Amino acid sequence: MGDRERLMINAFVSMADTLVDEYDVTELLHILAQRCVELLGVGAAGLTLADERGSLEVRASSTDQDGLRELLQLGADEGPGVDCFRTGAAVHAASIGAYTRRWPGFAAAAQRAGFASVHALPLRLRGLTIGALNLFGRAHVPAEDLELAQGLADTATIGILQERAIRRGEVLSGQLQSALSSRVVIEQAKGVLSVSGRLSMADAFTALRRYARSNNARLSEVARSLAERELDPAVVLTRAYRKN
Repeated sequence: MGDRERLMINAFVSMADTLVDEYDVTELLHILAQRCVELLGVGAAGLTLADERGSLEVRASSTDQDGLRELLQLGADEGPGVDCFRTGAAVHAASIGAYTRRWPGFAAAAQRAGFASVHALPLRLRGLTIGALNLFGRAHVPAEDLELAQGLADTATIGILQERAIRRGEVLSGQLQSALSSRVVIEQAKGVLSVSGRLSMADAFTALRRYARSNNARLSEVARSLAERELDPAVVLTRAYRKN
């Protein structure tokens, strides 16, 4: 197993583990920011979450440098993170210099910090968006890396919402719990196949589904076997694309 694959698996496990004692959302978000820098090669990463009034507040960053914290704080009021949170859709500013009119203060601050691009990905589950993952690049960020980052963000969102439900004393039904757990495991398996086969997250899911169907197996069961290293990803990729 390569270092990147090991980091990726550890990152998904960290995002999903919300039922342990002393679970800390802030720590989870810091781990997510750090893993994005390690896995994707971006210059920095930060996260904003909505408060009870619907305003964004900075909750975590990959570094404690004052410049990044100030940029994130500014980005809570204007910039791609705000637009991402309001629309629930990813916002990609591949060349931040082209957005000086749209986000004058934020774009200028990002350029001063040495960032060439900014990508904001929603922390979203179905129709509910609770914040944004902000990636600051010093160079081009490949589309497949952004897909991996969105998978991490989706998994973290599930963890955050589940922790909030538990903290409020809400009882999750067995069906909902099973669905959430299955989705987390499927995201882990997609990540394994994405790294092993150098696939996009979408193609990784297609391969996972094809393998499950061709073997008359449940998607969640195949995904769990991959995530727990009981099933070789090379076997899944080979059989998924084998011609009949």
